[in-house]
This record gives sequence, structure tokens and C-alpha cells, in this order.
Amino acid sequence: MANRKGIKRHESLQPLSRHHMIGLHLALKLKRAGTDESRLTIEEIKQETDQFWNPNGQQHFREEEEFLLPAYAQYAKVDQPEIIEMLLEHVKIRAQMDNLINGEDVSLDVMHELGILLEAHIRKEERMIFPMIEKALPEDKLHELSPYLH
Repeated sequence: MANRKGIKRHESLQPLSRHHMIGLHLALKLKRAGTDESRLTIEEIKQETDQFWNPNGQQHFREEEEFLLPAYAQYAKVDQPEIIEMLLEHVKIRAQMDNLINGEDVSLDVMHELGILLEAHIRKEERMIFPMIEKALPEDKLHELSPYLH
């Protein structure tokens, strides 16, 4: 069996990371929408986006904003560019999700843009934000967060 390399995430953050994996799959589908690489119709991608976002994606953002970042703020400065970008991206993703799911005439450009933004956002959280949090928070605080992160 091949040795898989990946990011070893603290167990309390693993539910968020698992949801990130689902988000990366969706981002790929959004980026491929309307191309020869896509096996799904626009309507199927729109439905999958809705299933990802309602309610799990919205809850994911709330958990990061209401539990994870306030815990981080107890041990480190939150007015860092990475944290500010993360929160601004949350706003942009929320707006684009609403537009895609509830909009009547959704263009392929909108889908592609959302796919690119979602992928970059997830990678930033996994590669930068979560390691910052894991480094700053003591073990007992990370464990304390577990019941709040799904």
C-alpha cells in the first residue's frame, strides 16, 4: 500500500478539514462547469452546490467565525492579513453561493469564479490559517473546541 502524505490536522479541526475536502470536490465541479471535463449538467452542479451550502457550508463558516477565531483571539492577534482575508472571503463566498443557488440566470463565468474562490479559500485555511491556530492554541483549548466543530 502506498504511503499517503497529507496534512496531519488536530482531531478537533478534522471535521472542518473533512468538509473542506467536500468543498474542494465542489470547487472542481464548478470550475469545470460547461466544459468537456464536466460530466454534470449546470442544473446538477447547482443542486450539488445547494446541498453543500445548505445548511453545512453556512454552519461551517459560523463555526469558524463564532468558535475557532474567538478561541484563536485569546492567544494571538487576529488583525493579521490572513485572518482578514479569510473573513472577507467568507463574505464573498456567501454572496456568490446565494447568487448561484437562488439566481435565475447563472452564467458559467459565475460558476467558474466561485469554484476558483472556494478552492483558494479552502487551501488558505488548510495551509495557513489552521496551522496558525494549531500552533497558537494549547492542547486543552483545542480539545475544548471539539463539541462545537462539525
